[in-house]
Amino acid sequence: MSAFSPTDAKAFGKVGVLLGGHSAERDISIMSGTGVLQALQSRGIDAHPFDPGQRSLAELAAEKFDRVFIALHGRFGEDGSIQGALELLGIPYTGSGVMACAIGMDKIYTKMIWLMHGLPTPQYASLDAHSDLAQVVAQIGLPLIVKPPHEGSTIGITKVSAAGQLKAAYELAATFDDVVLAEEFVTGREFTVAVLGQGAGARALPIVEIVAPQGNYDYQNKYFTDDTKYYCPAVLDAATAAEMERIALQAYRALACEGWGRVDVLLREADNKPFLLEVNTSPGMTGHSLVPMAARAVGIGYEDLCVEILASARLKTIKGKG
Repeated sequence: MSAFSPTDAKAFGKVGVLLGGHSAERDISIMSGTGVLQALQSRGIDAHPFDPGQRSLAELAAEKFDRVFIALHGRFGEDGSIQGALELLGIPYTGSGVMACAIGMDKIYTKMIWLMHGLPTPQYASLDAHSDLAQVVAQIGLPLIVKPPHEGSTIGITKVSAAGQLKAAYELAATFDDVVLAEEFVTGREFTVAVLGQGAGARALPIVEIVAPQGNYDYQNKYFTDDTKYYCPAVLDAATAAEMERIALQAYRALACEGWGRVDVLLREADNKPFLLEVNTSPGMTGHSLVPMAARAVGIGYEDLCVEILASARLKTIKGKG
C-alpha cells in the first residue's frame, strides 16, 4: 500500500482513537490504541485519543469526530456496545457492526453459528450453576478447557485434566460470566488468520503459527515476554494452508464481520484437521500483535495498515434518516 499524502490525510477529517475502556483488557487496549494513534499522526492524520473508560458518551459526541478507530478490546468495546452508541451518534467507525461484534464476543453463540454453517469447531457444553459436571466430562472427555465466553486474552481460562478439577475451573470462569464454556481440548498446533475487508471482498493475510512455552499461550506470553515464537507465513503444506484459509474466511463471513478481524485456529495433531476456536473483531495492535505481523509479511507496514483500516470506517446499520 502506498503512503498517503497530506491531502489524503485531510480527507479523514478529525479522527478519534478509542482506547482504554472498562474491560479486563484495558491495559492492552491502551497499548494498542497508543500505537494506532502514533501511526495515524505519523501519516499527517488529525487523530486524537479518547478513553470511554474515563470520559462520557456526551463528551464523545461533543468532540465531533468525523470517524473513529476502535482500539478497544473486550467488554464495552468489542461486544457491540460502543458500536451501537456510535451508530446512534452517527459517527463512522472501524471494524464490525453491532451484531457481528456481539456474537463474536460470545464464544458459545459463535460456535453455534459456525456449526450451523458446517464449520469445524471443538465440541462444547454450556455450564451454569445447575450443570451436571460429571455428564459434561462424559460428553466431552478429558482434558478440556473451561473459559468465560465473553473474555479474551486467555482471562479466566483453565485446562482441566481430571474430573475433580472441573468445579474449581467453572467457579473461576463464573466470576466473569454467568454461563461458562467447556470445550474439548484439541492437541495440536496453534495458528491465527488475520482478515481484512468484508463479504466476498474479504481477504486473508498470511497464516501465523504461534509456538508458546510449554504450549501455554497465556496473558503473559501474549503481551509481555519474548519467549513465544511466531512463524509467518506458517510452515504448512499447500492443501492444509488453503483449507485453513478457507474456513477462516467462511467463519468471518458467517458472523458478518467486516473491516478487519482475526480468526484463531487449532490444527489437530492426529490428522492435520483444522478447528475454529474464536474470532476477534477488534484484534490487538501492540508490538506483539499478530495482525500487524501478518500484514508485514505481504509488505504492509504498521502505519499503512492502520490507515487502511481507518479508511474502511463506516456506519453499519443506519442506512438513512427519516
